[in-house]
Amino acid sequence: MKTLRTSLFLGFMLMAFSAYSQNSLHNFTVKTITGDDFNLSELKGKKVLVVNTASKCGLTPQYEDLEKLYKEYKDKNFVIIGFPANNFLSQEPGTNEEIATFCQVNYGVTFPMMAKISVKGDDIHPVYSWLTQKDKNGVMDSKVKWNFQKYMINENGELVDVAFPKEEPYSDKIVNWINSSN
Repeated sequence: MKTLRTSLFLGFMLMAFSAYSQNSLHNFTVKTITGDDFNLSELKGKKVLVVNTASKCGLTPQYEDLEKLYKEYKDKNFVIIGFPANNFLSQEPGTNEEIATFCQVNYGVTFPMMAKISVKGDDIHPVYSWLTQKDKNGVMDSKVKWNFQKYMINENGELVDVAFPKEEPYSDKIVNWINSSN
């Protein structure tokens, strides 16, 4: 009987750990804008700002401040990950190669850019499914309202908060989060 209880306890703990570990951005592998696999577990120990981007949007100039923010804080365990998406009024029609060139030529983007994905709808990318569904991320439900919505992920890969598209990269909310010890 004692063995059965021990086995049941260990099984329960394993299931609990398994469920907890699924609540992490670090469980995903994505494609970079150049087509390489990028395992997000490489970001363990870093705060991550996940941003859906677009080249032909009124908010596209945010690339400039995103790049400044990245350069300012990248040596302090912070990274920005850009996910181009064409979900809002076809404002990201380009190929991955065209998007990469646009970002480099116009904004000198050096933060990691991923391959173009869908951030909503029937073809939503698994990362954005996780970001937007409480039953997957364990924190909150949200909808991607427009291009340049920003998701804040802590060093353990857990969703912390969201900053909506018009919130500037240098907003108090984002900068205070980057500088916080949590």
